[in-house]
Amino acid sequence: MPKKGKQLQTAITKLEKGKRYEVAEAVKLVKELSFEKFDATVELAFKLNVDPRKADQNIRGAMVLPHGTGKSQTILVFAKGEQAKQAEAAGADFVGDSELAAKIQGGWMDFDVVVATPNMMGEVGKLGRVLGPRGLMPNPKTGTVTMDVTKAINEIKAGKVEYRNDKVGNVQIPVGKISFEAIKLEENIQAMVDQINRIKPSTVKGIYVQNIAISSTMGPGIKIDADTKE
Repeated sequence: MPKKGKQLQTAITKLEKGKRYEVAEAVKLVKELSFEKFDATVELAFKLNVDPRKADQNIRGAMVLPHGTGKSQTILVFAKGEQAKQAEAAGADFVGDSELAAKIQGGWMDFDVVVATPNMMGEVGKLGRVLGPRGLMPNPKTGTVTMDVTKAINEIKAGKVEYRNDKVGNVQIPVGKISFEAIKLEENIQAMVDQINRIKPSTVKGIYVQNIAISSTMGPGIKIDADTKE
């Protein structure tokens, strides 16, 4: 078995099978059981009792984590005129319109987040096949289609994360780095749990949050017990 496989198996043996850990204990374990040499990302995963085929049960949005994600994001903004000037002043890495769109069509993808003003969405919409599969398409629900580009950029720089469910109702969100102080990871996790609970669709019956787990890059999943709604 490769070294990483052995390390993962060893880490798994240190977890109690079936146990749901308190957030603080889970964070302590995720830090102890991370064996990567780089500053691994800590991810929070939810298994939700939602039917993604129903429009009113799709979970999508964005929020600024109390302590950010620990990752600096390269921000591209589609804007013209005054909004373009504001985006540059706010620290966007790339600002432009049709020329940027043409560059992306040509295969350039050196950015992490895309923001666009509403009047640019006709141009940006042409990039749907390129940006969509990568989760980079601007969307009003996540605050990335807006005239207030300064606010959007500031929130991204402050640690804004976007979340959405996959085809089977799972949601995965980065909540920090292994190097974070434990209390900062705990507060980021609890803030995200509260947010997911807050946006429970009214049409969901039964237990909404079926399972929550945290893990570090390549590390084992650790189930957590957090306040959830029925």
